[in-house]
Amino acid sequence: MTKLTQFTSYADAQTHCSTAGLWELFEGDAERMNIAHECIDRHVDGENEAVVLVRANGEDETLSFRQISEGSSRFAHFLAAEGIRPGDRVAVMLEPSLAFYVAIFGAIKLGAIAVPLFTLFGPDGIRLRVQDCKPRLLVTNPEKAEVVPASGDLKVVVADEAFIASLDRFSSRFDVNTRADDLAIFQYTSGTTRELPDAVKHTHRAIVTLMLAALYGTGVRPGDRFMCPSSPAWGHGLWHGTLAPLAMGVTIGAYAGKFNGERLLRALASHRFNNLSAAATHYRMMRNSGAASKYAYALDKVSFTGEPIDSETAAFIEATFGHKACSMYGTTEIGVCLVSYPGAADFPVKSGSLGKPIPGLRVQVHDVNGKPCAPGATGELKLWRRGEWVATKDLGRVDEEGYFWHGGRADDVIISAGWTIGAVEVEDAILKHPDVKEAAAIGVPDALRGLVVKAFVVSDRPAGEQFIEEIQDAVRTRLSQHEYPRQVAFVAELPKTPAGKIHRKKLREQEAAGASALS
Repeated sequence: MTKLTQFTSYADAQTHCSTAGLWELFEGDAERMNIAHECIDRHVDGENEAVVLVRANGEDETLSFRQISEGSSRFAHFLAAEGIRPGDRVAVMLEPSLAFYVAIFGAIKLGAIAVPLFTLFGPDGIRLRVQDCKPRLLVTNPEKAEVVPASGDLKVVVADEAFIASLDRFSSRFDVNTRADDLAIFQYTSGTTRELPDAVKHTHRAIVTLMLAALYGTGVRPGDRFMCPSSPAWGHGLWHGTLAPLAMGVTIGAYAGKFNGERLLRALASHRFNNLSAAATHYRMMRNSGAASKYAYALDKVSFTGEPIDSETAAFIEATFGHKACSMYGTTEIGVCLVSYPGAADFPVKSGSLGKPIPGLRVQVHDVNGKPCAPGATGELKLWRRGEWVATKDLGRVDEEGYFWHGGRADDVIISAGWTIGAVEVEDAILKHPDVKEAAAIGVPDALRGLVVKAFVVSDRPAGEQFIEEIQDAVRTRLSQHEYPRQVAFVAELPKTPAGKIHRKKLREQEAAGASALS
């Protein structure tokens, strides 16, 4: 029987995709399954490459499936010796490295629940998550170990070279014994250190439905060399950038250290990656590096997620890599639902759109009364799941050809003098100015209009009235007279979530705090 991985066209996706077809991609079944076995152990054959570690500072390193398989088995035995049992939580706060993959997959092999944590969390961010998921053990590096708050019977393990070497006393084989419905991973959504975001709880069988996003959102197929620079502490970096491609036996690229646009460009060229999936911010930083023309690339599939991509960066992607950027839209809570089918020759990619639904999913745009909107009308994006419409908390519209378009987060809409203004559209217009590197737009209080648009701009050009007028004119001429930013602030950097998205909520909070201080 032909497997789903052998189909690449949009038409075939609509015809052949099925739940049974997804299960055929795995060795496990609806009763017994283990993510570590599916992603690592079953692909051990010689020294097949599993991970290419791209380091911001230092030499790159290649890890084989065998290295990770044997190391994670030893780590599973170590956990058992430490009294960790199936169902216990094991937190892993490491950059991509041999230690990271050994710890994550070792915990999953044992039947414990792996909890990846962002390496830039401070004491408050760590404490909130530790208090929430109550791990028995936390694996981290020497620097972060010093700031992990003391918490009950939590044991902190420093995963340095000596620790990894000490695992050699354990067997390199571990027989997994987990049920498909056992919990495997707790994934925290990206939030601030002051706010505890929800932990989304995934079972081992979650890897099966994940393949929908892999096949049609990132277009991964066996034989690809797939690069995702997003942190594996977040959904995109872990599920789409790590687990899904490894489950197909695909060699993945992971980025360790502070992100640098040119460093990624150089890695894409030197390691001949053919498939790239990154956050919109990553592409903007590659464009802003000015180094794209220095390298030759082998990319034939390019996708992005996290937030809409501005038109200037979209044009850069097409000019640099020879392919349009394919959107992959979803949330950590509901998964991926709208995609642009990278690699499907019969799917015309519309720049700026979110694409169309994944096969078998129903997505609609609803008005305030919960009724489907007419084509072109803006409403709330909703997904049909388990007999009801689930809100995504995003606005959007659908066109006559069935393509969906993003209208911004519901709380990012600015109502000024009765006009509805989308922050994303304003930002896109501002980013067309050649001297603007980054931009964010929010609504701020105004006595006459209720709210007015305020733009925050990152630029190397000195601030000045002329520059402000040019930015305002860029919006006036591209959008409309009422949508231009009446206030413009120049900043050194924009606040971002750990996942790299512009943190407009934090900007609104900062503005509110400043206004309160003045009143």
